[in-house]
Amino acid sequence: MSNLFNLPFSFSTNPQTFKNLLQHRLHIQPNSNDDKWSEKAIKGLIKRLTKTSMIDDLQTALDTKNTQARCVTIPRDAQTKLVEPNPSTTVRKAFHDITPVIAFCRIWRWPDLNTHLELRPIPTCTYAFQHEKDQICVNPYHYERVIAPFIPPIYVPVSDQAVFDSTTSERFQPDSTVAMDCLSPTSDQVRTVVNSPASVQDNFEAMTPTPATVDNVPTMAISYVETPFWCSILYYELNQRVGETFHASLNSLVIDSFCDPNASDRFCLGSLTNVNRTPESEACRRMIGQGVRLYYIGGEVFAECLSDSPVFVQSPSCNQRFQWHPATVCKIPPRCNLKIFSNPEFAQMLRDTIQHGYEAVYNLTRICSIRMSFVKGWGEEYRRRTIMSTPCWVEIHLNGPMQWIDNVLQQLPAPGTMSSK
Repeated sequence: MSNLFNLPFSFSTNPQTFKNLLQHRLHIQPNSNDDKWSEKAIKGLIKRLTKTSMIDDLQTALDTKNTQARCVTIPRDAQTKLVEPNPSTTVRKAFHDITPVIAFCRIWRWPDLNTHLELRPIPTCTYAFQHEKDQICVNPYHYERVIAPFIPPIYVPVSDQAVFDSTTSERFQPDSTVAMDCLSPTSDQVRTVVNSPASVQDNFEAMTPTPATVDNVPTMAISYVETPFWCSILYYELNQRVGETFHASLNSLVIDSFCDPNASDRFCLGSLTNVNRTPESEACRRMIGQGVRLYYIGGEVFAECLSDSPVFVQSPSCNQRFQWHPATVCKIPPRCNLKIFSNPEFAQMLRDTIQHGYEAVYNLTRICSIRMSFVKGWGEEYRRRTIMSTPCWVEIHLNGPMQWIDNVLQQLPAPGTMSSK
């Protein structure tokens, strides 16, 4: 495929206008890789604008930072050849999103932007890339960066029956396995998903419970706090655990079949050995390829299939959102993604469950574990009825929500305990 930068100009451009566009770039060092890459990208953009007047519209938007400026569009079929990968070492290698919208939002608004999942269009943008029209708007002021919503604390009635010390509780271990296969799903168990938008989360609340009063009832305010590792991932082949737990600290990580045991943004299954590996698991591992990418953005977790083979996900949170059976397994085809967890949704579940007591809150731990198999699915519509019959699969534990449940349980009376009064 020929690169767009080698194509002739669609129309001539005033050199001063081009210079002005360059001057609006953010955090660019002269003669750096970013400098050369962004200059080339802007030249390519000028070649592909659908109307000559849009150069002036773009200039107006950058000068005024006004969201009411008109759309600046390129043909949708040109987006795959408009922008080359940025060779700069400042670009996170975990993200390979080089669509024009991302590129020009990085150049002119947010240099640290990682993926399209962090953007949403303003309501007045007619040609936003999410609209699937023949043209795409690349006006950076027609997009907003989605900010994580504030998650209010959970108010738990104060009880002298709480028996756990918040500094010593060890109920939730990262290696624990939440059993969901025993549930009986409906016949409509396997579902196929399509792309979803998302955003970025960075919520730091004090972990220490805070006394409060709600409706004249003494309560303890327990806030959600981010943990050093937002998730822990365990890998299995059939019913056998293989390798060590992978702890994710970056907001994006890839689970693939390659070998790079020291990468912090990749859980490489290719480097894991198993003396009891079956031929079926070996064949499956060869088909995983680029695997799946997990994003933790805006308090939401997304799974994007990068492999040429589908992945299958059992997410109780996702199933509840769509009012499916808790054991429903979703098929994510190649190049599609699915929102598999949402902190705000979980916060509402936890808030609604408090009144039902300790056991009801404890049962929410299953919401915080997500199971995912590669290549082969499981469930009623497959000969493999449980995930432990699939050749390669992982279990993802969401540590922040788990810790939140733990902190809430420490303030609730455990079953069988008696009041000291």
